[in-house]
Amino acid sequence: MSGGAIAVLAFAIWTLWPPSPAPSASTPPAQSTSAAPGARTNPVPVAPVKLDALTATREEPGDTQRNPFRYQPKAPPPVKASVPPPVVFTEEPKPAGPTGPPPPAPIPLKFIGIVTRANGVQWAVLSDGKVPVHGREGDIVDGRYRIVKIGTESIEMAHLDGRGRQVIRLTGQ
Repeated sequence: MSGGAIAVLAFAIWTLWPPSPAPSASTPPAQSTSAAPGARTNPVPVAPVKLDALTATREEPGDTQRNPFRYQPKAPPPVKASVPPPVVFTEEPKPAGPTGPPPPAPIPLKFIGIVTRANGVQWAVLSDGKVPVHGREGDIVDGRYRIVKIGTESIEMAHLDGRGRQVIRLTGQ
């Protein structure tokens, strides 16, 4: 029995063992038979060397500002120096006229509302943030302002010294 098992094992090794490489069609038979063990049997293809290209003259690089490592648009060509810059004529600044008096200070009162009496007379209610003040058209309020006109949503007031008028809306501004 042992002889039969050895024969089956030998047959299995012989059929499963990889075959030796066959010589290629491009290699001459002399090379494949005379090759040393472990040496390459397939030659490496060699590219032809063009020695004329090594001695040929080349163009000199131009004077450019191109930087291949940056992504920028191409710079515009330099401006020719033969063109003179344009001449700009400017007028001398005119002296500023005398400034008028400063504008009057805003009236610090807020228009709170309107009170209509039984006889039909309207009174404006104003406040300086501390004390409410009231008055009719033509009255002097806070010793500095005169009520010129009382409307439904606004009041017109003037400074006593005649420096100007201001309309104060019912919203207080």
